[in-house]
Amino acid sequence: MPILFARVAVENTAYHFDKAFDYLIPEELLEQAKPGCRVLVPFGAGNAQRLAMILEVSPEKETQNTTKQVVAVLDEAPLLTNEAIQLVFWLKDRYFCTLFEAVKLLLPAGIHYRMKTEYALAKGRPVEKEALSKEESALIEYLAGKGKPVEREKLLKAMGLPADSPLPENLFKRGLLEKTGAAVRQIKDAAQKMVRLTGEESPSKLTPKQRAVCQVLQEAGAASLKELCYFAGVTPAVVNALVTKGVVCYYEAEVYRNPYDQVQDPAEEKEIVLSEEQQTAFQNLLAQYREETGGVSLLFGVTGSGKTSVFMRLIDEVLADGKNVIVMVPEISLTPQSLALFHRRYGRRVAVFHSGLSLSERLDEWKRVRRGEVSIAVGTRSAVFAPFDNLGLVILDEEQEHTYKSESSPRYHARDVAKFRCAYHKTLLVLASATPSIESYYYAQTGRYTLNQLPHRYGGARLPKVRFVDMNRELEAGNDSIYSRELLTEIEKNRKVHKQSIILLNRRGYNTFVSCKACGNVVTCPNCSISLTYHAANQRLMCHYCGYSVPFSTECPTCHENKVHYAGFGTQRAEEQLRKLLPEVRVLRLDTDAAMTRFAYEEKLQSFARGEYDVIVGTQMVAKGLDFENVTLVGVLSADQALYGDDFRSYERAFDLLTQVAGRAGRGQYEGEAIIQTFTPENTVLSLAARQDYPAFYEGEIAVRKGMLYPPFADLCVVGFVGTREEKVARASEAFLQMLRTLAQAEYPQEPMRVLNPSPALISKVSNKYRYKLIVKCRNSRNFRRMISRLLTDFAKDRTFSDVTAFADINPDMIL
Repeated sequence: MPILFARVAVENTAYHFDKAFDYLIPEELLEQAKPGCRVLVPFGAGNAQRLAMILEVSPEKETQNTTKQVVAVLDEAPLLTNEAIQLVFWLKDRYFCTLFEAVKLLLPAGIHYRMKTEYALAKGRPVEKEALSKEESALIEYLAGKGKPVEREKLLKAMGLPADSPLPENLFKRGLLEKTGAAVRQIKDAAQKMVRLTGEESPSKLTPKQRAVCQVLQEAGAASLKELCYFAGVTPAVVNALVTKGVVCYYEAEVYRNPYDQVQDPAEEKEIVLSEEQQTAFQNLLAQYREETGGVSLLFGVTGSGKTSVFMRLIDEVLADGKNVIVMVPEISLTPQSLALFHRRYGRRVAVFHSGLSLSERLDEWKRVRRGEVSIAVGTRSAVFAPFDNLGLVILDEEQEHTYKSESSPRYHARDVAKFRCAYHKTLLVLASATPSIESYYYAQTGRYTLNQLPHRYGGARLPKVRFVDMNRELEAGNDSIYSRELLTEIEKNRKVHKQSIILLNRRGYNTFVSCKACGNVVTCPNCSISLTYHAANQRLMCHYCGYSVPFSTECPTCHENKVHYAGFGTQRAEEQLRKLLPEVRVLRLDTDAAMTRFAYEEKLQSFARGEYDVIVGTQMVAKGLDFENVTLVGVLSADQALYGDDFRSYERAFDLLTQVAGRAGRGQYEGEAIIQTFTPENTVLSLAARQDYPAFYEGEIAVRKGMLYPPFADLCVVGFVGTREEKVARASEAFLQMLRTLAQAEYPQEPMRVLNPSPALISKVSNKYRYKLIVKCRNSRNFRRMISRLLTDFAKDRTFSDVTAFADINPDMIL
C-alpha cells in the first residue's frame, strides 16, 4: 500500500501559525480519507484531538517517522469540491483568515462538528485526598458519584466553576482523571423555545428582573425566549432562574424544517414580455454568457425599469442549458418578494439561503443543492457559496449594498467571491442596480466590465415627482413634530383615495438619545462610547452595539437631578406620532425591532400588500427592492442624517438611499410622488437624487475620489486594534506602524502606499474593548497582502501586546 499524507486545515488555530499541516493516513483509512472530508487529528504538544478538513492527499518521498497520524475520518463522502478547496486558499490569501475559518464559510452551520471532552476517574489510581485542594476533592467526589464520564461543560457547571477553569485538565495531567474526546454534530432543534407561567404561586422573594419577566407573561400569556428577554430587558439566565423556581416553564412550538414546502411547480411558465431597451440589454447579456469566457456586466437602470425581468429571461436561457444560477439580494427583508417571483416561475427548483432560516433548514437547503434537486439558489450574502457543480450565472442585485461585505473574519465581499466562482466556471456575473457603487460604474466606464443600461421605467411608468420641504420653515411656523404639514396632508389624501404610502426614517427605537437638562450629560452605554436609545415598546434605554439595557429613569446618573429627558426621533416615535396626528391612518412599522420573529418580514409585507395598512414607517429595509403598485407616496423624514457621516462614502450612501426610496413610488399605472424633508434643501446630492441623475452624481464623486486617492483609484487596507486597555491599544497601533515602516522600506519599496497615523475608531469603545485603526492607501497586490500577513504574524508573536488583537480588512464598506 502507498504511503499517503493528508494536508489539513485545523480548527481553532491562531492566524500567526496557521497553515496546512501534514498528517500520515493510516492504512485502514486510506479509502475514506479524501480531499474535502473532515477528520480528527492530534494537535499541539498535548496531542488533543482537533477537527480538521483534508485539503490535499499526496505521497511523500521520504517517510517522516515523527509525523502524526489521522485518528478518524468523519464524512462518508467529501463535502468540498476541488473548486471549494481552491476557494479556501484564495479566501485565506485575500482576507487574512485561517484556513479553517474559510472552510466553515463553505459549509452550512448545521453540519459543523464540535469537539466534546469528557472526564472520568482514572482506573486503578489511588487518590491521596490530603494532597488535594478543597475544589479538587469536590470534583473527584462528584465524578465518583456519577460512575461514568461527564462532559467538560456539564462538569464545570455542576461544580460552579468558570468555563475556562483549568482544574479538570490539571487533574488529568497528574494522572487522577481520564480524558476522552469525540466530535459531535451541531444540530439545532426544529422548534422555537417558548416560555409561559406555570400557574404555581410565585415565591415571595423575586428579584426586580424576575418580576419584570412575570409581568410580561401575565400580559402576553406566552412569548418566545428572544421576545421575552427583549421586552423584559433581561438575559436568558433570569428566565432560567425562574424555571428553577417553578414559576415559569419552557415548551417548544413546532417550526417546520422547510418553510417553503408548500410551493408548487408552476403549471406553465409565462412568457416575459420585454421592452425594446430590455430586449437589447438581454441580448447583450446572453451573448456575453454564450462566450463562456467569464466576465462581469453591470446592468444599470433607473428604479422601476425592469431589471428583474431582464435577468429572469437570462435565467431561462441558462436553465435551458442545464446549468445552475445564484441570485443574491442584500437583505433578508428583500428576500420575500424576490422569492415570490422565483417560486411563481420556477417552483421547487429554487433553494433559499438566508439567516432567517434555522440551522436545520439551512442544512436541508444545502443538501438539496448538493444532490442536484434544485437549479437556482436565492438568498443573501451566504448564497454565493451554494455548492453548485455546474454554475452558469451569478446575479448580484442591488450590488452597491454594504451587507454584501462581511464585518467579521473572514471579511470577504460576496462580489469578489462571485468573481472567483464565475472565473472558475468561465461564466457571467451580472451586477444590477439603479445606483451602482462608484467603483463598479467606473469599471464599466473604463471597459473592465461591460455596461447595459435601462434609462426609462417599464411600460410607460414615470419617475416620481420629488418635492423638498425645508424643515427650518416648519420650525419657524411652530411645527415641532417630525412630520411637515405638507407630508401629513399628502398622507391623508392618499388614504382617502385608497392609495398607500411609505415613510423612511433610518433610525430605529423611540428617541435616539437621552440627556439631562440640569448638567447636560448624555446618557451613554457603560460598555460602549455611544449614547443609549430609548425604546418605548419596553420603556428601556438600549445600546444598539452591545445590547446593554436599563429601565428609563428621569434621574440623572451624574448629577442625580430628576431632569433627564429624551430627544431625537426613531421609528417607534415616528409611528406613534403619526397615529396621533392622523388617527384614521392604519400604520405598520417595519424595522428589526418590529420583525424579531421568524417570517415576520413576509407576514408584514403580505398584510401591507393586501391593503390592511395605509402607511409603512420603517428603516432602510423599506427603501429598496419593494414593489407595491398601490404605493404612490414616499416620505423621507430626515434626509440630512444620511448626508453627513464620517466616511468618504457618505454622499454615495445618501444618494443611493434617497434615490431608492423615492423609486418605491409610482411603480405601476399610478403616478408617484416623493416628499423629502431636510434642513439643507440647497444640498446638491439631494437634487441629483430627486432627479435620479446618477451619471451627474458620479461625475462629481469620481473627481473627489481621484483627488483624494480613494477607491477605485487606490485600495484601502484598514488595520484594526482591539483591547481592554486604551493606552495599550494606542501603543500597539504605533508599534505596528513602526513595524510597517521598517518592513516596507527594507523589502517592499516597490509597493505604492500612503499610511495615515493611527487614531481611535469612530466608535472608540464597544463591549468594554477599545478600538484603534491604521489606514493604508495601497494597491491590493499579492505582494502587499504578503507584507500585511507577515506583519500580523510578527505582531501576534510579540508578547508585549499579547492582550491586543490586530486584524486587517481590505476595502471595508465603512472605515472603523
